Amino acid sequence: MRATKTGPTVADGRRSGPVRRIRDVLRTRILEGVYGARPLPSEAHLAMEFNASRNVVREVLALLRDEGLVTRIQGSGTFVVSAKCDHGLDRLRGLAETFEARHPRVANRILLAELVPAVPLVAERLGVEPGAPVVVLERLRILDGEPVSLDASYLPADVGEPLLGQDLEHRDVFAIIESELGLPLGEARVVIESVAADPAVAGVLEVPVGSPLLFVERLAYTCDGRPVDLEFLRFRGDRISLSTMIVRRPFHNPFLPEPGERPGERK
Repeated sequence: MRATKTGPTVADGRRSGPVRRIRDVLRTRILEGVYGARPLPSEAHLAMEFNASRNVVREVLALLRDEGLVTRIQGSGTFVVSAKCDHGLDRLRGLAETFEARHPRVANRILLAELVPAVPLVAERLGVEPGAPVVVLERLRILDGEPVSLDASYLPADVGEPLLGQDLEHRDVFAIIESELGLPLGEARVVIESVAADPAVAGVLEVPVGSPLLFVERLAYTCDGRPVDLEFLRFRGDRISLSTMIVRRPFHNPFLPEPGERPGERK
């Protein structure tokens, strides 16, 4: 008996390439606000622009719809549902500082604010003894009326306890640490992963279980190098993107000839 072939065919592979490329272009346009409130170009227009079949274009639009970026309105066209908000990583800023505007766009719902013993991981990051008191803050961050991230912050007791009497619903922790405690922040170590929303998180962020989240561990230091704020941030993947500028710096390669030196001359 002939074995049944499974997996993608050659034809599928040839078609998936254009689908990916066109999807990436349209996705970038959507995230940059190119279309605004206007409908996307028609299938026929997009097929002509990208020199692709209308079936390929339909598949692209279906992928963008599944990602939650567009919706199809019968008789009217395809519209952007909501573009992502870009949270830059080029500076050490809180969410409210990133999206500052004349009218505040960010609000915080305080889910937890109390003194707890430091577990070993938190103690190691903050440079305190395991079991030492630390303040934990859990906040639901809301941007333009919609939940966008769930933040858990751990701070040494001498830094965190004064925060408990501050307006944590309307102010960023970073701003309070600097303005009220007089501790200027210098830098932060950031680790980013992709995770799926588990049941404990999905309900709070109002997303289906399994939805993609950006998981960020950020440890902020004062200007004199003291770690003061360990954060575990879970951003909704459909509402927030993270970006930064990366510089490629020259480095010395010992296997390459020096300027003016001919290849093979080095002993």
